[in-house]
Amino acid sequence: MGYPHSRKDGVVLTTLRKLLSAEQIVQLVIRLGLLALLIAWTFLIIRPFVPILTWSAVLAVAFYPAFSWLAKRLGDRPRTAATILTLMMLGIVIGPAAWLGLSAAEGIKDLATQIGTGDLMLQAAPEWLKDWPLIGPQLFDLWTLAYTNIRAVLREVAPYLKPLAGVMLSFAGSAGVGTLQFLLSVLVAGFLFPYGPQLVEAVRGFLFRIVPEQSEHFLALAGATIRAVSQGVIGVAVIQALLAGIGLKLAGIPSAGLLAILVLLLSIVQIGAAIVLVPVVIWIWMDKDVTTAVPLTIFLVAVGLLDNILKPLVMGRGLSTPTLVILIGVIGGTLAHGIIGLFIGPIILAVAWELAAAWIKIDGSAALRAQDKSEMPTAVQR
Repeated sequence: MGYPHSRKDGVVLTTLRKLLSAEQIVQLVIRLGLLALLIAWTFLIIRPFVPILTWSAVLAVAFYPAFSWLAKRLGDRPRTAATILTLMMLGIVIGPAAWLGLSAAEGIKDLATQIGTGDLMLQAAPEWLKDWPLIGPQLFDLWTLAYTNIRAVLREVAPYLKPLAGVMLSFAGSAGVGTLQFLLSVLVAGFLFPYGPQLVEAVRGFLFRIVPEQSEHFLALAGATIRAVSQGVIGVAVIQALLAGIGLKLAGIPSAGLLAILVLLLSIVQIGAAIVLVPVVIWIWMDKDVTTAVPLTIFLVAVGLLDNILKPLVMGRGLSTPTLVILIGVIGGTLAHGIIGLFIGPIILAVAWELAAAWIKIDGSAALRAQDKSEMPTAVQR
């Protein structure tokens, strides 16, 4: 089985020796080695900035239509439009997003501390629950039974959860770094806005070197996928999580920031925020009076249904990338790059998935056309 490859390698070496002298071959090897060294060294230098540069590029692509519209309204002043848009994004990051991230970090730290010390407990059933008509006593007994059993289980598994506490503390500790990365990404994206056409031309030229026939198609597909995922998935999830965090904070829910992060994760992976918001609404009706519970319930229900309204408006026909790809991107991006990887992971993986799918579809269509052409003369002879 190895002979054909050995023959091909031998033919290549023989041809190379005929075209080049020994000295030229040595020079070629040295040049290629220096080029590989330069590429590897460059990657090592920029590796700490890869998440920031990637997220800034995503922001620039996602918000470029808004930048273009604003620049035209300001009389073709791209720098002024870029400054205004950057300040608006900084306001979002510094304000609500920073509050959400830091609140979630505090909630994760408290939860990790309870896991590490073995003090993780559930709240006992309140006594006033017995006074509920019809279902009050039964619900109180069910809650007490679950509280007693789960408490015993938690005591048994607490020692095995301690390694998880270390991971959670590490993730929470990266919140400050993640916020700084977001700020730098927004600033870099602001510098990229005015140079959008030049950057697009550079990417188009790079793609033309790799896939000459499909460079325009791949460029358009990559841009459309970035906008669809960043606006329709990440953007909607961030808005939903911020509004949910505000509602949870107004309701006085413990660890509101942590629950808001759970809403963010569930929204990104297309599961939905109902898993978090429904128990919260039940807790509100059990703990608050009717005048407080009604507006909070209306607000949280509206937040839970928000993605069903915004996604069709932003994404049109919807996202063709499978949910599993988005989920893997969320997990892998977070493990690789921390909090900022939570956002860039699904976007990069979705772009890779769409480009690979388009490439396979194009190659498959070309193969079928070639097969049809090869079979046509045979059919004509018959």
